[in-house]
Amino acid sequence: MLIGLIRHGLTDWNAAGRIQGQSDIPLNEEGRQQARMLGDRLLQETYHWDYCITSSLSRAAETGQIIAGKLGIPLLEPDDRIRERAYGQVEGLTAAEREQKWGKDWNLLSLGQETDELLQARALAFMEDLSLAHPDRNVLVVSHGGFLAQLYIALYKDKYSERIGNLSLTILEKKEQEWNPLLYNCTRHILQNQH
Repeated sequence: MLIGLIRHGLTDWNAAGRIQGQSDIPLNEEGRQQARMLGDRLLQETYHWDYCITSSLSRAAETGQIIAGKLGIPLLEPDDRIRERAYGQVEGLTAAEREQKWGKDWNLLSLGQETDELLQARALAFMEDLSLAHPDRNVLVVSHGGFLAQLYIALYKDKYSERIGNLSLTILEKKEQEWNPLLYNCTRHILQNQH
């Protein structure tokens, strides 16, 4: 089984550096274009994808619709477990606004944000359920940067720390109980189209 983990395309809040969390911010035109670029790339690669599943937030759902449409594969029901981390009072604020309100260590304060432990637990439960439901299939999963970062920490500890790019692709292969990374945080399809 392969799982292709994708971060949704760009939104206006991403571009402005605002934390989105579970606020339902739509893709912008650049984000839609990024999704089309990844869809085109996946059409040319040797991996075959059977299904696509997204979080229930519209920026992930629309990214998945664009990619699944290009590949001609079914979209499964959205899964709330792969929604972005809930950020509580911090949602909608830029880095400067967060620091102005609460100081540089705002992320250590209890401002209603979901903990790393809770996020990792729901990420691992989702992965386990998906592999049980579709053991012989390859599934694209469209989720969110904060969620994916915590999933990778849960699976690989400190091995990966680079920021998860918009429309980045990570491919994990299930081998017995292990998830082996075949590709990590790749945005080649976007970089190629920027020249």
